Amino acid sequence: MNRSQVRKVLDTIAEMFPDAHCELRHENPFELTIAVLLSAQCTDETVNKVTADLFQKYKKPEDYLAVPLEELEQDIRRIGLFRNKAKNIQALCALLLDKFGGEVPREHEQLVELPGVGRKTANVVMSNAFGVPAIAVDTHVERVSKRLGLAGADDSVLEVEKKLMKQVPRDEWTDTHHRLIFFGRYHCKAQNPRCEACPLLELCREGKKRMKPARTRKTVPKAAKSAEAEIQ
Repeated sequence: MNRSQVRKVLDTIAEMFPDAHCELRHENPFELTIAVLLSAQCTDETVNKVTADLFQKYKKPEDYLAVPLEELEQDIRRIGLFRNKAKNIQALCALLLDKFGGEVPREHEQLVELPGVGRKTANVVMSNAFGVPAIAVDTHVERVSKRLGLAGADDSVLEVEKKLMKQVPRDEWTDTHHRLIFFGRYHCKAQNPRCEACPLLELCREGKKRMKPARTRKTVPKAAKSAEAEIQ
């Protein structure tokens, strides 16, 4: 994809979703870190329902360590993989207290040391909590990037991130991250993408393939009608 095509993608998704933002509700870096950890293989909507009560009960790392693991598991049981996530939350809180003075670190290298925090979570925390430009590649960002040709179909998540960082101006990394998520979540969905109404269809390899059968089907009734007329 050349520069002008990349620019068109960025400008188009900016027009479509000018107010794209992190939809995980939080009031501080610590709550955001917990919310992103919980969001793995789970929708933001479900996470927000759970954290509405969770963040009332647990305000700081010490609170999560003051209850038995089984109690924390019950508090987040509506979240997928809740047992493993409960263990990670308590381990994360213990490390925050032991190594970082109870505060979420600002450095990427330190963030990924935390249990349950991978590269994506660290990028989300850095960009949304601390204002550091970053591109976090979740399932939506990966899918959209590959469909539009911003990344290769067989690229790993890390390769997708590196290609986006290279093509997108640094001061647009965070906004682009949110806009790609909104584009993938509300328009270019995994199962039923809105290809017929997509302003980026001409750049989308998969979209063109999806639309071809539709065009073919539309021509079949006309052909059948003509053949029927000839017989008559």
